[in-house]
Amino acid sequence: MRIVGRYSFNAGEKAVNERFADLLEEACSCISAINACDFKTKISREKTMVGRLLYSPRDLNKAISRQFKEKGWRKERVKCDYSATFPNSVPSESGQASGAFREMDFVKRRLGIEIQLGKYAFMVYNVCAKMTIFHNLDVIDAGIEVVPMKQLANEMSTGVSYFEQIVWDLEHRGVSNIDIPVLILGIDA
Repeated sequence: MRIVGRYSFNAGEKAVNERFADLLEEACSCISAINACDFKTKISREKTMVGRLLYSPRDLNKAISRQFKEKGWRKERVKCDYSATFPNSVPSESGQASGAFREMDFVKRRLGIEIQLGKYAFMVYNVCAKMTIFHNLDVIDAGIEVVPMKQLANEMSTGVSYFEQIVWDLEHRGVSNIDIPVLILGIDA
């Protein structure tokens, strides 16, 4: 896969290059190691694309995950305790809301990475909510969001997020005082 788009949200590119240049290079090599053609294996059942051969986001995500794990990146999961916020909620035996958690795809030395090959709604959530939460929990200082370019998204199921979309959204949303620096990378086959 190729990285063909870069967008700096809240000075994300500067922050990542200054503090995590080696990790950015490592992340780029993990992505570049994937031969996307190997994952054009999904036969669509969607009304608008019946029988069409598409890239499998699930399989691409697994392949990318293997690359990151081989380089020592780890998932970071935090449990959510809703009972503190909602005193009348029914906690499990552990005192936590049953199974509630937030998870970041990859973390290494305070840099968080999210791979978003799925639905549109999660793309901006990752940058504007999840990464801020993990920063507030003292896990990360900056983030990288990896999304397909429109051309690649067109070769996946409908509703897949894409680079041009998140850039437009973030440009029109603007930066808030709680946002952390995030570098958005657009990938293509």
